Amino acid sequence: MTATTFGQQALARFDHDSRRAEVLGELHARPFPLIELPKTLVVLAFMNEDHGARDHEVLTKMSVKRGVPPPARDARTHSFAFGHGRLRWERHTEFCTYCWEGPVPERFGEPVAGHPFGADFEAPGPLIAGVHLEIRPNDPAGQAALASFDRTSFCYSVMESGLAHAATDFRQDGDGLTRILVLDEGLPPARAGALAMRLVEIEIYRTLALLGLPLAHAVGPQVQALEGRLVQITEEMKGEPGDSRGLLKEITLAAAEVEASAASVLYRFGASRAYDEIVRERLAGVGEQALAGQESWSAFLKRRMAPAMRTCRAVEERQANLSEKLARAANLLRTRIDVELEHQNRDLLASMNRRAQLQLRLQQTVEGLSVAAIGYYVVGLFGYVAKGLEHEGLPVSATLLTAAFVPFALVLVWMVVERIRRHHGRPAGDDEH
Repeated sequence: MTATTFGQQALARFDHDSRRAEVLGELHARPFPLIELPKTLVVLAFMNEDHGARDHEVLTKMSVKRGVPPPARDARTHSFAFGHGRLRWERHTEFCTYCWEGPVPERFGEPVAGHPFGADFEAPGPLIAGVHLEIRPNDPAGQAALASFDRTSFCYSVMESGLAHAATDFRQDGDGLTRILVLDEGLPPARAGALAMRLVEIEIYRTLALLGLPLAHAVGPQVQALEGRLVQITEEMKGEPGDSRGLLKEITLAAAEVEASAASVLYRFGASRAYDEIVRERLAGVGEQALAGQESWSAFLKRRMAPAMRTCRAVEERQANLSEKLARAANLLRTRIDVELEHQNRDLLASMNRRAQLQLRLQQTVEGLSVAAIGYYVVGLFGYVAKGLEHEGLPVSATLLTAAFVPFALVLVWMVVERIRRHHGRPAGDDEH
C-alpha cells in the first residue's frame, strides 16, 4: 500500500461548494490589529442607511487620494496608511467603523493631530458612536490621567489577566467622543490590539443596543391604548349579545394595529438583544477583574443597561400577549356569531316547516275543491248523455240517472286526482319502475 500526500493542487480536481470560501473567510474577516504601544485609537461608527453605497463611495475617494487601490464592493475590511498612523475600515450589518491608530498626545485627553476626520472628511452616514482610546504605560503620568474622568460614572478594572488596567466614564468629551484609558502592564501587540478593539466594541455595541429604548418609549402608549380597547371590548362581550359583528370588526382592527406595531419594532428589538449579548461577550473576553473600591465595567453596564433591555423586552412581551388575547377574543366572538347563526337557521327552518305544513293543508283543500269541481263538470256532461238516452226511449228518468251517477263520478275523479298526486310525489328515479 502506497501513502498518499497532498500537494498544493491536490484538491483542485474537486468541485467546491460555492459557500465554502465565504464560510472559511468569515473566521478571518475582522482580525484584531497588532498595536505597538503606546498608541491612540480614534474610532467613529456611522449608520449605513443606504446599504453601504455612500460608505463605499467615501472610502474609495479616500483610498484613491492616498494612492491606495479602493476596496471591492463586497469587502468587509480595508486599511491604509494615513499621516503618522493607519486608518482601518470595517463594514458591519447596519453600520461601519473608521478606526485610526496613531501616536499618543503629550497628555491624555488632549486633541489628537494627524487623524483623517478633519474638515475634509465626508461622513458616510449618521454618526452613532465615537471613541477616543489611549494605551499608555502604567506610570505616575498614567495614574494621574485617571483624575480627568467623571467620578459619578467612573469605571476602573484590571483586564487581560493583570496585563492592563482600563478606565472610562462613558461620557463624551468636547469632541463628542467617549474617552477610554488603558494602562499597560506588559501587553504584547496582539493582545493589546484585541483588548483595544473589544473595549471599543463595548462602547459601540452598548450604544446600538440602547437604540431600542426610544422606540419602546414611543410604542408603549400605543400598546397601552390597545390594551384599554381590549378591556372595553371584552366588557361588552360579557353583556347581552348585541352587535357581535361590530365587536369582531373592532377586534380585527385592534389586532391589525398590534401586528403593525410589533412589525415596526421587530428588527430593532431583535438587534438590541443581539447587541446586548455582544457586549456581554466582549466583557467576558477582556478577562475583567474588579478592584476593591472601584466600580467595574461589567457592574456599571449591567446596572445602566439592564433596565433599558428589560423595558424593550417588556414592550415586546406586552405586544405578544396582546396579540394572543385579541386572537382569543376574536375566536370567542366568532363562536358567538356561529351560535347566533345556528339559532337563526333553526328558526328559519322551523318557519319554513310551518309554511310547508300550511301549504300542504292548502293543497289538500284545493284538491278537495278540485274533486268537487271536476265531479260537477263530469256529472253535467253525464246529464246530457242521460237526457239523450231518455229522449231515445230509455224507461229511466234522466234526472234520476244523473243523480245516481253523482257518487260514482266523485269517486272516479277522486281516484284519478289521488293517482296523479301520488305520481308527482314519487322520487324521480322511481318513474321507470
